[in-house]
Amino acid sequence: MSPHLKTALGLAARTVPVLPLRAGKVPFGNCPACRDNVCGGRPNMKTPGPCHCPRPCHAWAAATTDPTALRAPEWAGAWRAAAAVAYHPGGTGLTVVDLDHADAIAWARQALPATRTVPTTRGEHWIYQGVMQSVNAVRDGVDIKSSMSYARWLGPGTGTVTALPDTVRALAVKEPSTARPTPHAITVPARAGVGDCPHRMPAYLERGIAMAEQRITAATTAVHATVYRTFLAVLSTHGRCGCLTDTHITRLFTAAQSKGESARHCADAWSNAITALGM
Repeated sequence: MSPHLKTALGLAARTVPVLPLRAGKVPFGNCPACRDNVCGGRPNMKTPGPCHCPRPCHAWAAATTDPTALRAPEWAGAWRAAAAVAYHPGGTGLTVVDLDHADAIAWARQALPATRTVPTTRGEHWIYQGVMQSVNAVRDGVDIKSSMSYARWLGPGTGTVTALPDTVRALAVKEPSTARPTPHAITVPARAGVGDCPHRMPAYLERGIAMAEQRITAATTAVHATVYRTFLAVLSTHGRCGCLTDTHITRLFTAAQSKGESARHCADAWSNAITALGM
């Protein structure tokens, strides 16, 4: 048994959902059915558990406390090659404030209540009891890892775990804006299909794009999943006949970016939807 699998089984016995990481602190490659996130990912999942794919996949969603799953033959190669063990903090009721350098640690000591700390390669993990949204780069050198995220297991740490403070929750809240967000630069992929439009009515396409924009901008949760599903719906209806123009696609990307999606996320979601539809 590999030492990482032994560690993982010990954590799982304490109801900590775990998964293997390869070199570079990243999960193992996705299974063929989900390679390059063609399935749209599982960003809307709210609870941890074994992935339905035959091998570790989908990062945090592959974390499990099931010793049978951890010992399964499909996982054997991953554990032999693993460089570290990761866990899903939110799945065990925790939030990790990842402090990446000395200045971030100094800030935390002044701004945050004391709690359990774990040394990392470059900084510290501060661990609190409670679950919240995971957000990267809430300030220089500070990431929050909790729900729908994973963190490396680096040992139990020292100190007593304390309750998640409002000061940490507030870091994930964006300042309200009175102005319409300015979209980032967009590189629009080429149109998916060329041919005669079966709808014959330009108003049908315009109505469809307007409804898609509204669906994206009205999303209050699972924005990434909503964007992907909306792109999928638009492409399934209009993508094969060539009636979508760069202007239409830019409108969809702009709506997604107004909800916080990056230009890269938009391009990836669009490309994944095209692939999922076999276009």
